[in-house]
Amino acid sequence: MRAWTVGAVWLLSSSVAFAAPDRPAAKDWPAIGGDWANDHFSTLRQIDTANVKQLGGAWVHNFDGERSRGTPVVVDGKMFVTAGTHVYALNPATGETLWSYKLDTPPIGLFKGVAVGQGLVFIGLMEGAVVALDEKTGMQIWKQAIAEQAAPGGQGGQWVAGAPAYVNGLVIAGLSGVRSPTDRNDGRIAALDAKTGAVKWLFHVVPGPGEAGHETWPQDSDVWKRGGGAVWVTPAVDPALGLVYLGTGNPIPELGGEARVGDNLYTASVVALDIKTGKLRWHYQLTHHDIYEMDLGTPLVLYDAKVKGGSRKAIGVMRTDGYLFLLDRASGKPVLAVEERPVPQSLRMKTASTQPFPVGADQIGPNCVQKDAVPAGFLPGCYFDVIDTDRPNLITPTVTTRSSPMAYSPATNLFYAAGVVSPLWLQRWDDPYVFSGDGVNTVPGVKWHGIIAAIDAKTDKILWQKTTPYHIENGSGLTATAGGLLFHGEPDGNLQAMDAKSGELLWQFQTGSDESGPVAVYQAGGQEYVAALASSALWAFKLGGSVAPLAAPPPPPTESSFRGKVEATDHIQIGAVLTDNRAIVKVIDYANEYTYKPLRAKVKAGASVTWTNTGKLPHSATAVDGSWTTGEIAPGQSATVKFDKPGSYTYHCTDHPWSYAQLVVE
Repeated sequence: MRAWTVGAVWLLSSSVAFAAPDRPAAKDWPAIGGDWANDHFSTLRQIDTANVKQLGGAWVHNFDGERSRGTPVVVDGKMFVTAGTHVYALNPATGETLWSYKLDTPPIGLFKGVAVGQGLVFIGLMEGAVVALDEKTGMQIWKQAIAEQAAPGGQGGQWVAGAPAYVNGLVIAGLSGVRSPTDRNDGRIAALDAKTGAVKWLFHVVPGPGEAGHETWPQDSDVWKRGGGAVWVTPAVDPALGLVYLGTGNPIPELGGEARVGDNLYTASVVALDIKTGKLRWHYQLTHHDIYEMDLGTPLVLYDAKVKGGSRKAIGVMRTDGYLFLLDRASGKPVLAVEERPVPQSLRMKTASTQPFPVGADQIGPNCVQKDAVPAGFLPGCYFDVIDTDRPNLITPTVTTRSSPMAYSPATNLFYAAGVVSPLWLQRWDDPYVFSGDGVNTVPGVKWHGIIAAIDAKTDKILWQKTTPYHIENGSGLTATAGGLLFHGEPDGNLQAMDAKSGELLWQFQTGSDESGPVAVYQAGGQEYVAALASSALWAFKLGGSVAPLAAPPPPPTESSFRGKVEATDHIQIGAVLTDNRAIVKVIDYANEYTYKPLRAKVKAGASVTWTNTGKLPHSATAVDGSWTTGEIAPGQSATVKFDKPGSYTYHCTDHPWSYAQLVVE
């Protein structure tokens, strides 16, 4: 019988039942990541590569249209799950409701779910608060606000984005949504007393005057007060070291590097905090002076690194560009070498001269946008290319591995990561606080696909990599088991099981959903179950399960399209003034020389449509298929085209061919 270590605890490879989250999940699934290590690994092996084809639906629980893509937590014979504005306790063997509780505002974020400890269930809310419910009855015990400002109903302000963690009598949660004009508005991490909800400590991601790291922000402005560093992930915890680990988001203004000279600590970093006090024990910044949207949004994973002479307590950190950093979790020093490499520079944007890269590591996904993946007129860019006003048509990879949870299997010594190849058009404007404006994903025809990769923890090399058809960067991620399996949910409704050693697809089941949450694995009544949220239903599977699959939903798109409201109008502006409602201090009006307003318009057949150039440069409106054009329109001038034939037209400016818009003739 083989054994392996996790932290200081030895585990046998049989299905030993442990409920404590300081060990890999077995009978229970006591945290959304499986355990405090966030490794999404189960020691159960009743379901394995040989019999997984016998896996069938055990039960399905429908939540009356309330959607969720969180992860079930199974503790003490109960399953706890969030859906819409409710928290449910279910029988994990049958799906029967034991109790439900309606929240004032829903949980939010990519990693919805709960933490359980001391007989309580803890939930982070959109309104920037944490609620504690009685595990047996669902009765509310306490509610504690940890946000500096949260608007009524949870709209705006700050919110708890990831599920909290319970450890040693404390509930630890991170805050995101740093977009309200308070005195100090940055990402932060709070620890609450589990019994009472009282705030025990608070860590600000952006340090204030007199605090270590404040020197990495401008000393002649108060930009640090709204400096960003949102915390999107649920914590990873090592009680033996007395440390809690979180990844932080990008600084604010997101693309406005000229407003915040310096490395901007502790944004885009791993922070290791003392569990008892919240004091910073170490940090590791993965992107200096981030102007590239390099949030650390993939949950951190604790593991034991195999090194000469034994093992070393380590942490795996996935950067957005597909590089896995492996750090010592006691000190933050790299387990495998990291070097600083030169990157493209911009004096105006105050770019950092170098960025860290793991030496000899493989990168998941391409480093640069492939020309055939984007429509005509765009300039394909690469990671760490500078986004600025002088290149309004630059399109970059941006989000390869930014969100979906990784898995780590001590049985294979592999990390498993999900990502996407999906170029993103981010634009800069004169005001640094305007965040990309209306340019995010409004261009049609950007092709995308998913990636699942297995990375050797000893070498940081990709052992195998598979291309998937759909966009999975914000999806279910991966869950590994001691049975040699890797579970993953596709957005076409199929829950899949793969061979963890090769990536070979062994089984799939159609849930009928267009969305899947991360998979939880647990045991009830001596039977191993696999469970996953699928939109507004929770599915559980077991060997010999008889619940039939559902009809497949409509297939997801494999390329981008226009989005947003289609306005009924026969007058369209070119080079329009737009409004950014996301601005951190106030609503900002800004001029977009290269857009049409409205971006999507509709008229009746037989109507004439007039385009007026309110910009500073000559523009046109020309159908991509060449069927019509306004010709060049000088600033301040207009041109009209009559449309007799119904249809949907994508058009652009011939001088600025990346400026696309849509006209629907009914």
